[in-house]
Amino acid sequence: MTDYLDDVCEFLAGCRFEDLSDGAVERARRVLADSVAAISAGSREPEVIALTEKVATCDGPAMVIGAGVRTEPGKAAFLNGTAGTFLEMDEGNQFSRGHPGIHAIPAALAYAEAHGNSGRDLLLAFVLGYEIGARIGIAAKILPTMHPHGTWGTVGAAVAVAKLAGATAGQFRGVINVASTLGLATSRQTMLQGGTVRNSFAGWSGDVGLRVWDMVESGFTGERDGLSTIWGTVISSEWKPEEMTRELGIRWEIARNYFKRHSCCRYNHGTLDALAMVVAEKGGLTPDEIASVRVETYSLAAQLQDRNPTNTLAGKFSVPFAVATTLINGSSGVMSFTLDQVRRADIQAFADRVEVVEDPALTALMPDYRPARVIVTLTDGTLLEAETRTNRGDTEDPYDDTDLDEKYVELTARIWTPETARRVYDVCFAIDRTDDVRLLTGPMEVAPLAAPLAQAGE
Repeated sequence: MTDYLDDVCEFLAGCRFEDLSDGAVERARRVLADSVAAISAGSREPEVIALTEKVATCDGPAMVIGAGVRTEPGKAAFLNGTAGTFLEMDEGNQFSRGHPGIHAIPAALAYAEAHGNSGRDLLLAFVLGYEIGARIGIAAKILPTMHPHGTWGTVGAAVAVAKLAGATAGQFRGVINVASTLGLATSRQTMLQGGTVRNSFAGWSGDVGLRVWDMVESGFTGERDGLSTIWGTVISSEWKPEEMTRELGIRWEIARNYFKRHSCCRYNHGTLDALAMVVAEKGGLTPDEIASVRVETYSLAAQLQDRNPTNTLAGKFSVPFAVATTLINGSSGVMSFTLDQVRRADIQAFADRVEVVEDPALTALMPDYRPARVIVTLTDGTLLEAETRTNRGDTEDPYDDTDLDEKYVELTARIWTPETARRVYDVCFAIDRTDDVRLLTGPMEVAPLAAPLAQAGE
């Protein structure tokens, strides 16, 4: 008799590119381009620049995206995963309550560059790594005190690498069991308090995912079913292994992902979408016209109450700050969440007018929906209200190709010329017809443009 993990591993070993649905392939190309853009833009943050100078000290085959240098695969995966989460612009999966792509892609890309895999191999591998990581997130109910980054994403990264390495079903089982116990003990408080160590969690998953394959090939073993132990008894209050095989190979998690346009935590997005409805209905609003803003939302978003964030990460995880900077700057993009904006007295003052409360009825709609209700009281006493059940970019309300192309251009403009960005974009969307994945990273071997946000004081 087989168990669920046998079924998962047989599926991973036998899955071919031709087995992917057209929808999964199409979305995977877009996720690759979107992730490359998020990494490239995040690479210009001062902390990432400094970290890259310290870590990427030796030559190697794997590209540090945005830096224009190559280094060892593990270091590249770590730096790319870290940069990709820094601006809160990486894609995610609402059903897994996390970000599978930024965990799997850096590890898969680094391994593929080092071993000369094709773009077709790369796409299949990161789709499978995404699939397994996301399914663990769906099957588990991670402890509310933990941050999901750096946990099940480590397994996803390891699976992607193993697929590129040609793992057998038995080896996949070893990879999953070893990787399951190598995730981080992450704290949700890092995001709430602005602890930027949180931005490294996905990077560590990529680095460890590469190391797992080395360990399994070297004879290291895990327990019989590490997933059930870790997510059934250690870091999760619930484990449903049947979710690991439900419609496996039929329903692709990457095909029901979400993309982000607001440069902040996704828990803010419903609020910002509803706020945009209020502003549009009024035909525009200035901060001077507003007496107060009340946000009623679900439990996780209601935690983001910090009215006085001290750095950019804390600002990205603050509903009051997100509302204030979006209204005052007229945008929720990258430039509205710089350190200069966090320190602005007028934004801080307006954030004091924003109240955030949980509505249990909205919490009950999770995880299928991420709702928010925004009630704006004008200085003349007029009440304006809007509500949304989904975030723009979710599968129920997706951004179109124009929106996502604009995002790609905006993010890559921080680091590359339009010509370089276009070359990278074109390869991303032809990745499964690319004989060598290094054709994707080759155009990135250019000196980065000046770092605009670093110069602005971030």
